[in-house]
Amino acid sequence: MAAKLRKGDKVVVLAGKDKGKQGEITAVMPKDNKAIVEGVNTAIRHTRQSQTSQGGRIAKAMPIDLSNLALLDANGKATRVGFRMEDDKKVRFAKTTGEAI
Repeated sequence: MAAKLRKGDKVVVLAGKDKGKQGEITAVMPKDNKAIVEGVNTAIRHTRQSQTSQGGRIAKAMPIDLSNLALLDANGKATRVGFRMEDDKKVRFAKTTGEAI
């Protein structure tokens, strides 16, 4: 099945402690049904100092379930994603506006 959300998509969080926050997807894990969104669902990780990196408390974006994310359309509103054929190509489109993504 084709992915409704992909790397680089602008999304909004629908549920959880970060509800309403917006960000860009940096990674998608289809087997786990999760995605990592920049600036959303962050956790503090304590890292030891090494020769290459500075140690300390570093904020790291943790995976969030795909069901808690919605794509942002051209108007900046949350939308569902549909699929249709255009010139023998399967394309994603926003259900609210009908525009191809």
